[in-house]
Amino acid sequence: MSYIELFDTTLRDGTQGEGINLSIQDKLLITQKLDDYGIDIIEGGWPGSNPKDEQYFQEVKKLKLNHAKICAFGSTARFPDKIESDSNLLALVNANTPVVSIFGKTWRFHSKVSLGLTDDENERLIYNSVKFLKDNNRKVVFDAEHFFDGYKDDSDFAIKMLLAAEEGGADILVLCDTNGGSLPDEIFKIVTAVKSKVKLPIGIHAHNDGELGVANSLMAVQAGAVHIQGTINGVGERCGNANLCSIIPNIVLKLGKQTNEVLNLEKTTSLSHFIYEVMNIVPNTRAPFVGHSAFAHKGGIHVSSVLKDSRMYEHLEPKKVGNSQRVIVSDLSGQSNIRYKAKELGIELPEEKEFSKNFVGFLKSLEYSGFQFDGAEGSFELLLRSELKQYKPFFTVTYAKINVLKDQNDTSYSEAVLKVEVNGELEHTAADGNGPVNALDSALRKALMRFYPEIASIKLIDYKVRVLGEKDGTGAKVRVLIESSNGENTWSTVGVSQNIIEASLQALSDSINYSLFKSRNEKKISSDLTAVV
Repeated sequence: MSYIELFDTTLRDGTQGEGINLSIQDKLLITQKLDDYGIDIIEGGWPGSNPKDEQYFQEVKKLKLNHAKICAFGSTARFPDKIESDSNLLALVNANTPVVSIFGKTWRFHSKVSLGLTDDENERLIYNSVKFLKDNNRKVVFDAEHFFDGYKDDSDFAIKMLLAAEEGGADILVLCDTNGGSLPDEIFKIVTAVKSKVKLPIGIHAHNDGELGVANSLMAVQAGAVHIQGTINGVGERCGNANLCSIIPNIVLKLGKQTNEVLNLEKTTSLSHFIYEVMNIVPNTRAPFVGHSAFAHKGGIHVSSVLKDSRMYEHLEPKKVGNSQRVIVSDLSGQSNIRYKAKELGIELPEEKEFSKNFVGFLKSLEYSGFQFDGAEGSFELLLRSELKQYKPFFTVTYAKINVLKDQNDTSYSEAVLKVEVNGELEHTAADGNGPVNALDSALRKALMRFYPEIASIKLIDYKVRVLGEKDGTGAKVRVLIESSNGENTWSTVGVSQNIIEASLQALSDSINYSLFKSRNEKKISSDLTAVV
């Protein structure tokens, strides 16, 4: 059995994606994570193109990597007869990495139009560049740029360029679908054909312009490729590169292929999220394998089946890739959803099914009026516990007044005035803020601090407004969804009203109530355990 070599280009091709910029420290942190995961080769950048990549190759030598080899990227020389003085090749050698990857033109259109070379000159350019790097004791990965387009245009030319790299001493020939426009059956046929014409192992480097980067990579493996290039989360130029977070579970768990290193597959999800965080990119919640919604179940019938055997609606066990099963509560919920969520929250429901049935009906009526609980699990838990008589609000807002002023100098001013009742005691307070919602949040916290000083740790980390029933114009209902954190946990709450301030107050109140309930409940459990001991 041939082992699959994993080549990650997140730090090079991935950073060519729009809006992606990594510091040297970012790249070093990602390098460590990729090595820990089990990646074979990490392409760190192009040392001939910018000072930052050159410094990275100096700093990365200080890392103690367990398995991965660092690779420097560049192109063939500019002129076939000026190899030893070519600045790009010299930069690759000076990077002092055990592996180098160089791309060469394998599409006559590019060779002729972009570089102005004859077929013989392009062939010599590839041969001499590869040989120079091999003479400097480097493992050479030859990236056949635009190979599939070149092969479809003139297969003889494309193969001839591969053979030049092979004769120059390359260690592996990587066929690149640089424009990302090839189809899976084309990839399979061409890789199969190439294997019969060259001696070296074949690799694949696919882009995602036709949303087939993963499929094309898998087809190349099926045809005999033993080296796969891609990026974590599929980041990269234009529509991105082939996504290793999908490719790796597929080749290991579905195709049964073995990789050079035993992978930490259960870290796939955390690796994905780490890269998103470092790149300051909002995670794709619907990403296969690693997305927050990848194993989420919403329909009541689905949930009922999943509770009996998750294989009915899950193509693999989520924990194999470090993800987890989730059940969503919504207007599509059935009694199974409610019982699953209750169990997940540690809430014991009455044995009779009448409660679940009635609560589902109540929930659906709320959703019909605009509430949505699949993104507001904090509000859902309070609602369920309230119906079970396990919770009542810690405070009541009895009066709220918001003043928003704007003068002729375009100076804006927002103030909130609140009356809040806590255990029969009334607190009257006011606060200004950066807009009416911020003023409201400040006034509510100010009113409650005397009674509940622990709320000082609560931070609002996200605030979303969705207009419901747009045809009603400015009179439409709005749904406010907020996400809060105390530094250790995060939770989401929801409010709905035709008045955005009222909807915000509902969500803010739920957020504080949820935090107070959870902290007091945890203290009670801890106290009970201490008493038992």
